[in-house]
Amino acid sequence: MNHYTYPILLGVGAGVLTRLIMLRTDSRQYPTRLHGKIVHIAMGFIAAVLGAVAIPSIMKKDFSAITFLTLAASQFRDVRNMERNTLQQLDGYELVPRGSTYIEGIALVFESRNYLVIFTSFVTTFAYLGFNSIYAGLTAAFVSFLISKKLMSGSHLKDLVNIENVPLRFEGAGLYIDNIYIMNIGLPARQKEILKYGMGFLLTPKSADARITLANLGQRQAILHDVSVGLGVFRDSGTPALVPLAKLDISDGRVGVFVLPQEQDVQKAIQVIGNAPTLENAIRMSSEAGKGGKGK
Repeated sequence: MNHYTYPILLGVGAGVLTRLIMLRTDSRQYPTRLHGKIVHIAMGFIAAVLGAVAIPSIMKKDFSAITFLTLAASQFRDVRNMERNTLQQLDGYELVPRGSTYIEGIALVFESRNYLVIFTSFVTTFAYLGFNSIYAGLTAAFVSFLISKKLMSGSHLKDLVNIENVPLRFEGAGLYIDNIYIMNIGLPARQKEILKYGMGFLLTPKSADARITLANLGQRQAILHDVSVGLGVFRDSGTPALVPLAKLDISDGRVGVFVLPQEQDVQKAIQVIGNAPTLENAIRMSSEAGKGGKGK
């Protein structure tokens, strides 16, 4: 073994551990528990190796490592495309689809996490070789863990809105949550099913920026999908009257969320809605408009 063996091994180990920390299967069941994880762990290992060997290669004046990093970026973009295409194919078989905005967010996350793995391995190996100390490498790895966790934590819907349970009601054939019209249900039998199994929630934005984010159709579809996955959904294909919906009150930005969960637990439903991710593609910072300076 040469002078670079232990720094590279430590860098690879730190990178793989970072990927394992960021890889988890939650209630949304993605990635799947075994084979889906194997794919991402394998890609994380490749990313860790690339990050760890970059510094020794540069120190030995072998700049081909930079070329490999460039090729890796191209490969990780292919990972993003793979995730997008896979989820789009699967989305057609969901009773409540994720929607294109949610899928794009998931694909972007999986791509960016590989870059964080490269960063962790690179910094760990650099610290080990720069200070000629394993403790420096371990310290750098720990700091990188914290940075990666912070960057990938993301924000949740509960940070943007207040959530309350509101009873469903009918005015003739019209279904309402508070004063928000949801849809028209003409059949009395369907109305009874909706009143029996349905639940209504009112989401009130906390700011002007939150109001615009909440109005995004992709963000609202993500909420419906997470609730349906977390609590189940009382419907089957070919039953349009039992489709969960989220409708906007144009006057004040509130959103009425109509769902038909199999698990009738109000508090759990509020928790699931609050933990729904705020999609990056849905975030709008209208309050910052005009602050970028003239001519921009």
